[in-house]
Amino acid sequence: MAAERDLRTPRHLPNLRPGRQPPHPSWLPRQRVGTTPQMIGRYPDYDVLASADTWDPATREVVTERLREHGPLRFFTTEEEPTLRAFCDVATAQDSDPRIPVAEMVDDKLAAGRLDGYRYAGMPRDPDAWRLVLRGLDETARARYGRAGFAACDPQAREAIIGALAEGLLSGGAWDELDVSRAFSVCMRAILEAFYSHPWAWNEIGYGGPAYPLGYMRLGPLAVREPRERRGASAEDPVRAVEELQP
Repeated sequence: MAAERDLRTPRHLPNLRPGRQPPHPSWLPRQRVGTTPQMIGRYPDYDVLASADTWDPATREVVTERLREHGPLRFFTTEEEPTLRAFCDVATAQDSDPRIPVAEMVDDKLAAGRLDGYRYAGMPRDPDAWRLVLRGLDETARARYGRAGFAACDPQAREAIIGALAEGLLSGGAWDELDVSRAFSVCMRAILEAFYSHPWAWNEIGYGGPAYPLGYMRLGPLAVREPRERRGASAEDPVRAVEELQP
């Protein structure tokens, strides 16, 4: 195992990296089978779609539909689109192709009115909250960095703005029209739902995907893999490795 991928050392932890910056994605192996975001991941020889012929027709149709090419955005405007895409890229750490089309999937959800059926007290409806957040990101980019909008900021500035949003520290303009402490949660709920519903994300995390009607056979320790699963590029448990580093 290459030293730069050794999760038993603390170098990968955010607070211990130089400048708190993440390592370059090249620390992960290149994907050899299937597709992952940016073609990197811990399971380079795994492709969940290799099991598609074992799924029932309805399941296969639902999953493969997520791979379709998306048309133009229907909910967000042409002016909002660059900010939406930049926000989704920062939130999912997708800085090169291939990308999971998170912006398009969020747009589909809002255009179709598939809302979650609830909202936080003091928050507008999700469609309105999204528009306010995108407007607020552009306003903050202009006020703090003198840029034309959020999408025109460099990666460090984008991350700083999203970090401030996550901590509820933004104010003024659009931010005064909603509960900023809740705004990040509202947007991330939709972003993460889109990202982790996509087969490319399943490949990235080694998720076995649908198991109907085949079913799962290995119900014992997590170390026991299903026949269709593949080994990771490294064998250590990253959660346990990080816990062991804690004082």
